[in-house]
Amino acid sequence: MNRLPHIILLCLLAQFASAQDVEPTPAYYIPLQLESTRRPQPLPPIRFEDIVWSTDLWRTIDAGELFNQFFYFPEDHPNPHGKKSLAYVLWDAVVADEIPIYEDDALTIPIDNQRFVERYTRADTIVLELGYDDDDNEIYETQIIPKVFDGASIRWYTFRETWFIGRQDTRQDSRRIALAPLEDSYRTFGNSGEEIYLGRLPLFWIPLQNPRVRAILARHTAHISSDNIANQPSWDWVFLAQYYHPYTVRESNKYNRSIVDYLSGEDTLLEADLIEEEVFELENSMWEY
Repeated sequence: MNRLPHIILLCLLAQFASAQDVEPTPAYYIPLQLESTRRPQPLPPIRFEDIVWSTDLWRTIDAGELFNQFFYFPEDHPNPHGKKSLAYVLWDAVVADEIPIYEDDALTIPIDNQRFVERYTRADTIVLELGYDDDDNEIYETQIIPKVFDGASIRWYTFRETWFIGRQDTRQDSRRIALAPLEDSYRTFGNSGEEIYLGRLPLFWIPLQNPRVRAILARHTAHISSDNIANQPSWDWVFLAQYYHPYTVRESNKYNRSIVDYLSGEDTLLEADLIEEEVFELENSMWEY
């Protein structure tokens, strides 16, 4: 009896069963680089003894500006495609205790992550006066207002950076030192629940040169372009390449003051432009050949 047709049939059935167990990769699938595999770009070491000039600048990024809008989006969290805005990248890392945070831009006063998260998300209790009852007694109502982190409220970032010139190559270079998300801050006074605006204040400061911070920023994508999703850079690259449009609010000075402390209106913008021009042109004017 010829068993060859039976053998061929069994082989075909086995292949069909295997195809049912393992779904083939669709032809239109394009494998992208896994974010978890990205690492921070190494930076050349700096010897303090080799620095012949340096200054610090404090600058602010306004995510409402067209060029900077990728700092703000996506607004939703969690995002159905796993995307995160920078605000949620930082917040999730703080909640998971993956990065250190500080109260000051000098990074000298550490904050306990867990206590900060508990304090920030603590519910507010307000007492509202509803009026009077039939016996002319005042009626009050106590309301508990839960508070959650809203990344959409983070529209500005401020950072401190150091610019310097080294003795060896006489070239100007810079390092981003500390970064803080800014949030409009309010305080509720009295039983009426009236809110008083306190200003645009930093939530916390993170050390941008810290290896743990750089690792987090390197693993998360900055969604800069909506036209090409195949080659989106990391947040670590954004700060290394200075891919943003900031404006200067302060330069290191003996009075320890910001521009708005001694100028106002349009003069603050002119002063910021003057400071930037002097700093960035110093490399050309400092050395004579």
